[in-house]
Amino acid sequence: MKRLALILGAAAWCGCTNHELQRMVNQPKYLPYTENDFFEDGRSMREPPLGTVSQESLAEADAVPGGRVGTAYRTEIPVPITLQMLEAGKRRFEIVCAACHGILGDGNSVVAEKMALIAPPSIHAYADRPVGFFYDLITEGYGLMPSYAAQIPRPGRWAVVAYVRALQRSQNARLQDAPADVQARLLKEPR
Repeated sequence: MKRLALILGAAAWCGCTNHELQRMVNQPKYLPYTENDFFEDGRSMREPPLGTVSQESLAEADAVPGGRVGTAYRTEIPVPITLQMLEAGKRRFEIVCAACHGILGDGNSVVAEKMALIAPPSIHAYADRPVGFFYDLITEGYGLMPSYAAQIPRPGRWAVVAYVRALQRSQNARLQDAPADVQARLLKEPR
């Protein structure tokens, strides 16, 4: 008798639960890129309200300084420059920037050859600009170049700027600028 009551109770419980679960499975919803008759424009995906700021960008804004101090561009990179930072900047530059500006930053790339309107400039032509200029250029875009703020997070932007500075220095480096031990090693190498 207890067994029969247990089986009937389990069956009743499964029936109720199944109904509740089924109601959740069949709830009305709109998938991305589908039509939606609720809104006038018929789109199911909505734009965030004007002025909306993500929590992630607020946390980044507090942690990493931007490209300006007041209205003036920063002249020094405000975070410590390490070998790891330069390597990360190089990787990010090669992924995002080199497609247009070239692997050496000289504006020579396959993509640049195809840009009939205005070719991407050499970053070496801007060597006299302060580091904050490059940071803001990545953040806001410049001319035909769009903003890459979504592709390069705030700390990564300073890594790219540090690598750009290293590229600019390397393309115009003189032997006299190298440390004495590096000069000696370079003079011994066959040409």
